[in-house]
Amino acid sequence: MSEIKFYRANEKPYGAFSNLHRRPVVFEGVTFPTSEHAYQAGKPSKDSVREWLMAAPSPALLAMAAHGLYSWDIAPNWSKIKFERMKNILRAKFTQHDDLRELLLGTGTSRLVEAATVDNAVNRLWGEVNGKGQNKLGELLMEVRAEIRAEVEKKKPAKKVSSAKKKLVSESLEIVPTAAETVFAKKRASRNSNTTTQKVVEKKSSSRKRTAANGAEMMEA
Repeated sequence: MSEIKFYRANEKPYGAFSNLHRRPVVFEGVTFPTSEHAYQAGKPSKDSVREWLMAAPSPALLAMAAHGLYSWDIAPNWSKIKFERMKNILRAKFTQHDDLRELLLGTGTSRLVEAATVDNAVNRLWGEVNGKGQNKLGELLMEVRAEIRAEVEKKKPAKKVSSAKKKLVSESLEIVPTAAETVFAKKRASRNSNTTTQKVVEKKSSSRKRTAANGAEMMEA
């Protein structure tokens, strides 16, 4: 299986797969400047901390600040919901922008890998460093890709039957009799045959009677 690697948001064309790529995403009724903003907005347990994160001057600084939150500032169920939240955000991102959807679908069945350069726990969770890591972002992107492709295939109109095929089917239906028609035809043929035989017998009988009558007349004469 081929691989497509991405990391920096400004790389062409696959930098768009990075959560730091600047493209607005509408999620849970809020418009965020990037998918990173949408993701990190769910992490804090306090509104004040969330507002502080959203005010970061860049997506990269937002990510750094969010990774450094104290445990008491993080939502208690964050570790259980974060992957599902990320997938839902990615789905929103790649369905709300036609060009991004086509870019994702255009990767076919290639393995998508966020190939980070700095070795740390965060990069090895969401991507890979030197080929090692869980590559969660890449996996979620591939899941979203498969789901979007299935939806696109489902919406495609059914293939139209050509006029030539329709004509051929129509002619076949006209030529091939049904079982009931076949039985009826046999019965009709049988009746016609019996009628013909009866007429022949009657004709021969009538001929014999005329012959006998002629003989009697001759004897009387």
